[in-house]
Amino acid sequence: MSIRVLVVDDEQLVRNGFRGILEAQPDIVVVGEADSGDWAVEAAIQLSPDVVLMDIRMRQMDGLTATRAIMRQMAPPPKIVVLTTFDYDEYVYEALKSGASAFLLKDSPQEQLTAAVRVVAAGDALLHPSITRRLIADFVARPTPRAGIPPELEGLSEREVEVMRHLARGLSNDEMAAKLFLSKDTVKTHVAHIFAKLGLRDRVQAVIKAYECGLVQPGRE
Repeated sequence: MSIRVLVVDDEQLVRNGFRGILEAQPDIVVVGEADSGDWAVEAAIQLSPDVVLMDIRMRQMDGLTATRAIMRQMAPPPKIVVLTTFDYDEYVYEALKSGASAFLLKDSPQEQLTAAVRVVAAGDALLHPSITRRLIADFVARPTPRAGIPPELEGLSEREVEVMRHLARGLSNDEMAAKLFLSKDTVKTHVAHIFAKLGLRDRVQAVIKAYECGLVQPGRE
């Protein structure tokens, strides 16, 4: 089945460019466009896309507000790929917390755009390398993690906390299975339980949560 995409940007030329790139792929179809955040919310509800390409800075309603509204009003919500012209955007962190599954720069290669659509449609997450570096730098400047299990994670089992720690360090399910001497299916079950107990949508939000509450810190084992 084709991946259904809604393209949201306040520039017609940009929307046309994204549509051309995406519709050249045999497994992707653009089901609609919107030129503002409020229209993006309405279009998402009406068209039920699998993925929304969301611009950040738009008239009337910005992409961050639109992302929150879509996540709040749709069940299940589509995956959100946030696109921006700027390599430093004050909305990056909040967009990821709000539910975006991918964050790319508009000047990313075409193959990165199509790859991002496929990755998030499959349930994974993707960040542009420069954005990843900036988020890590921000977390490095935060206080050293507290001893013991953070209060925010007290609802998790000991094994689930261990899985979340490895997940936050970027390990895949296969890598976690090998490191913890578990089956891949068992790891997938633990990850699903972590998402459900903490109200997380994907691995990006799990990583953010792990760093926010002090479970892990870059450069520390």
